[in-house]
Amino acid sequence: MLEKIEKLSKVLNESYSEKSLVNSLGTFFEKNFKTKNFSIITENSDKNEENQTEDIFKYPLHKHKKVIGWLCFSEETEELKEFLKYSAPFISLKIQNIILSDKMQKNINFHEIMKNIAKIIETQYELNYVIPIIGEMLDKFFADCLIYLFLKDERTQTNILAWPHACNDQTILKIVSNIQTPVLTPDKKAIALPLKSEGREVGVLVAKSTNDEITSKDTDYLIQLSVQIATTIHRANVYAEILKHATLDALTGFYNRSQLEERLKQEVSNAKRQNSPLCGIMTDIDFFKGVNDTYGHAVGDLVLKTIAKIIRGQLREYDIAGRYGGEEFSILLPFTKIEEAKHVAERLRKNIEEKEIDISKVNPDSDVKKIKVTLSLGIYEMTKNDNDEDLLKKADKALYQAKNTGRNKVVVHNG
Repeated sequence: MLEKIEKLSKVLNESYSEKSLVNSLGTFFEKNFKTKNFSIITENSDKNEENQTEDIFKYPLHKHKKVIGWLCFSEETEELKEFLKYSAPFISLKIQNIILSDKMQKNINFHEIMKNIAKIIETQYELNYVIPIIGEMLDKFFADCLIYLFLKDERTQTNILAWPHACNDQTILKIVSNIQTPVLTPDKKAIALPLKSEGREVGVLVAKSTNDEITSKDTDYLIQLSVQIATTIHRANVYAEILKHATLDALTGFYNRSQLEERLKQEVSNAKRQNSPLCGIMTDIDFFKGVNDTYGHAVGDLVLKTIAKIIRGQLREYDIAGRYGGEEFSILLPFTKIEEAKHVAERLRKNIEEKEIDISKVNPDSDVKKIKVTLSLGIYEMTKNDNDEDLLKKADKALYQAKNTGRNKVVVHNG
């Protein structure tokens, strides 16, 4: 008996999760007591699993004289019962410690996600970037749930799916179409929470369990997160209105699309008036969607900011850089002939190709700590017959050719 208790003690010491504990104890009891189909039932166990153990031997686990679970065996023997009389308290204590550790870790993860969303409020202003980042955080935290984020369309006053790309659950779509207060579905496997900030409805957060019912603890987490998410979305909406009248892109610090177009008109006019050369460069990050899909949108943001910094470092004071859209950047090179523009573009391409981007801080869970990306570039030098739109349009055609002939290259539009 003493020898078996010593073996059990070693099994308990080496188990750090409920799953590993069940597997190790199953092996232990099979080897020492010839039992099969061992399992443990606790408050975290599936109800179906509990129902399937009615006809087998169950030994209670106690905490302060209260039953907190059962050790389940395929058969009952006097030797096993005698052993459990002495060993069950040790197993019970181990299970309590594992459950407590899991709860503490989830609380730590919850506070981490709250902190990260708070950080987004301070640093991110575009919903196109904010929503995927939040969606990825929620997906990771609620591993056993499908997460959906809907945004309120002010024009139509309807909630439009923003994360993920599709929702085919008609029950959820029906709830979201007319929701005023939190809704828990009859089977208690899905909950929808209106997102409200400063008296305005900005969207809906939905969580649907893929296993058991939504727990009261998870509901509490979701309610707290919904407040933080609503604040983030509201702030992004406010900044979106402000940025309509601003000149700079919030993420990169370059001119935004509308201001770039204004500067383009000015530079084309100046070049024609002074009869001076003007070149345009269009750039695109190669396989940028793959970066977002593999490492997350926070890493995508870091890549954009890193490339913007490299571009800024290669340009002269009077050169103009703008974020054309997504992962595309536009560069205007006044007083520059095509050969010099080619040198600038090639230097940019090479610097970016050689740059290692450290992603460990924005995605600490990734096994990959540093990544590299490449850039495709198209160049065009304006002629006297070109109008405002031709410069970047023809540079974009050259960019398209670069992307379709291998990427990570510079192509000049000759036309």
